[in-house]
Amino acid sequence: MADRPILIAGGGIGGLATAAGLAQNGFASLVLEQAPALGEIGAGIQIGPNGFHSFDYLGIGDEARAQAVYIDALRLMDAQTAEEIAQVPLGEDFRRHMGNPYAVVHRADLHKALLDYCVASPLVELRTSHKATGYEQDGSSVTLTLDGREPLVGSALIGAEGLHSPIRSQLVGDGAPRISGHTTYRSVIPTEQMPEDLRWNAATLWAGPKCHIVHYPLKGWKVFNLVVTYHRDLQEAISGRPVSKEEVAQGFEHIHPRARQIIEHGDNWKLWVLCDRDPVDNWVDGRVALLGDAAHPMLQYFAQGACMAMEDAVCLAEAMKRGDGDIETVLKSYQQQRIARTVRVQVGSRLIGDYVYHPDGALAAARNQVLSSRTPAEWYDRLHWLYGSNGLQN
Repeated sequence: MADRPILIAGGGIGGLATAAGLAQNGFASLVLEQAPALGEIGAGIQIGPNGFHSFDYLGIGDEARAQAVYIDALRLMDAQTAEEIAQVPLGEDFRRHMGNPYAVVHRADLHKALLDYCVASPLVELRTSHKATGYEQDGSSVTLTLDGREPLVGSALIGAEGLHSPIRSQLVGDGAPRISGHTTYRSVIPTEQMPEDLRWNAATLWAGPKCHIVHYPLKGWKVFNLVVTYHRDLQEAISGRPVSKEEVAQGFEHIHPRARQIIEHGDNWKLWVLCDRDPVDNWVDGRVALLGDAAHPMLQYFAQGACMAMEDAVCLAEAMKRGDGDIETVLKSYQQQRIARTVRVQVGSRLIGDYVYHPDGALAAARNQVLSSRTPAEWYDRLHWLYGSNGLQN
């Protein structure tokens, strides 16, 4: 289909997954990362069965499974009363229903599995210190402009540079991301530092009024990942700024001591101000397409950011495989496959943040009543639309 490689701007999880998917189907790509080295920051992420479906398609299923911690349940706790609201068992019945497990993994380990695949593939070239600034196209190729470097020419361009994508800025032109006002703090601590009575093999959510706490084990139970969020209404997009424990704790003074103690055990807290964008109905311009957070940045509440990026990569690779040589038609097909599903997750993430994670009063009481009444089978049926697909089946 293409004499020139497909250019991929961005060497994060989405960009590398795209390169892996294309290589699986015989297409060459050139991945361009603006950082001086390929790597991932951050800590733990949750990977639903749809993520593992995507890993399998991309050829790294075994490697991803080897890095994961397989938790027993998704556990929802009331942060005001310290009582359990609901639990979704993740054992054999869940795996049989969804076709794959639910697990947690360190973001850097997942990135490394994709990077190792790309390094080993003769169809993937990787370059660092290449910052995309924009693009031009002439109907037969696309030229990527770079900061301080000569432009590069490819058969297509995939913008996978994340929330602040320069490719999106040119293609969509919708300005700065929407700042949610929700402030997230992250810490990773040794397991022995976690309160012994809270060392659960679960992804646990303590839901409180305008705040929540999440924790789960990582790296073979060597550490616990802590993620806490409260409404602080900061209007600056901050990413990874070190903060004091006292700053973190001030948003949780109104919750039960059993939940609040988790913050006391955290170390080296870092701050992120959560941002997303409103959904758009066009990510494609001729031979240029967006992917992952560049296309559909979402809040954290569905724990689906990385999974949606990998699904994008699967769908793009499959569209290329099935295409007839017309890249513009292929990219339109990819977009058509992905729009409705990613919008559902984008908007759903906002809604469950408001009505599951952070409600108070009557809304919290209604949440508790509704969610506590569901059986495991009912949970599985309700979640199958999300977890039962790799994006190729909507």
